[in-house]
Amino acid sequence: MIKKIVLGGGCFWCIEAVFQKIKGINKIESGYAGGNVVAPTYDQVCREETGHAEVVLVEYEDAEISLEKILGVFFSAHDPMTLNRQGNDVGSQYRSIILWTEPEQERIIRMFMDTLRKDFSKGIVTEVKKLDKFYAAENPHQNYYKNNKNQPYCRFVIDPKIQKVEKEFPDNLL
Repeated sequence: MIKKIVLGGGCFWCIEAVFQKIKGINKIESGYAGGNVVAPTYDQVCREETGHAEVVLVEYEDAEISLEKILGVFFSAHDPMTLNRQGNDVGSQYRSIILWTEPEQERIIRMFMDTLRKDFSKGIVTEVKKLDKFYAAENPHQNYYKNNKNQPYCRFVIDPKIQKVEKEFPDNLL
């Protein structure tokens, strides 16, 4: 059965690129969620005018990959202990957030995070809530890494995240 979850862990280009390497993922779309403005733009989100986070909508086949495995990859690909930032990306749009689409996901997410807490000494600041609305990002933000691998941001920020996930989850790679 195909399921959906929305994940935000800093710049959506990073999370999108990581999940494009994972088996069982049917679709990944960069976008915005968790805010209070209808149809926000990238510029509005970057100016922190909308309350939205940069996120990715992940469609996955639950017979091929578990939500727990997706969460493992997600928490490996970003720092859930820093509020409103990932590395040099600073602002509420870069917050750590998980937006679930069905109640069973919320239960699994909360149990998973409870087991992680011992590994994160500063505490996990990841926001967990029901998805209200997902807005797809503009076309230049879709498949950003695949289309811009030689850009400095891709080489210095995204590549290390991909390498870390490839090392930690070799059995789940495409």
